[in-house]
Amino acid sequence: MASGISYGRGMKPQVLIDQAITPDGKELVLYERDGVYAIRVDGLELMSSRAHGSEEVMAELALAEISTSSPSVLVGGLGMGFTLKAVLDGLPPSGAATVAELLPEIVRWNRDHLGHLAGDPLADPRVTLVEGDVGDFIVSRANAFDAILLDVDNGPTALTDRRNARLYRDRGLASIRRALRPRGVLAVWSASPDREFERALRRSGFTVRSESVRARRAAKGPKHTVFIARA
Repeated sequence: MASGISYGRGMKPQVLIDQAITPDGKELVLYERDGVYAIRVDGLELMSSRAHGSEEVMAELALAEISTSSPSVLVGGLGMGFTLKAVLDGLPPSGAATVAELLPEIVRWNRDHLGHLAGDPLADPRVTLVEGDVGDFIVSRANAFDAILLDVDNGPTALTDRRNARLYRDRGLASIRRALRPRGVLAVWSASPDREFERALRRSGFTVRSESVRARRAAKGPKHTVFIARA
């Protein structure tokens, strides 16, 4: 475990909590400053506890499409836990959520440092944690989920691990279709609009709409894109 402090001019100290190397050979770093946590990949900010509104909206949009009384939902990517928490907030007591996370450091950071940010969603009895590649997990499941939410990496343009890109291509989307139940929905978070990905969804037999959502609720600032697709 690494620890240290870095200073920006006129700013409070930024504390380096931990760092790791991803399977793709990139540096993954967890920072904290004045109660705000950030995860960076090779110096680029991947996520921040300050901005998670678009992930929450993605969960709300996906769950609004589900009519079953005991839905089963798969979340690809644990992140800081905000997407999973939003899913749990919308699930009935009889619902179930599975979260798949590739990087063991992300799981450990949630347990040791980040869990309080989203109300410790991993402790919810409705949650099953899968430590591994969500793409491999999806391939092994058929007709298993009413909704699949992909909050993986930076969206269809992979940033942390180039292997994540296969989720968003024709073969990965075909596996997702097989894993969805009838009337199932796929929701995908993306840092930006992606016309090529929309075309891939349609080629794979999905109907799709995209929503532009602010990174922070009720605030100005950057927008992200959420894709909502049905087979």
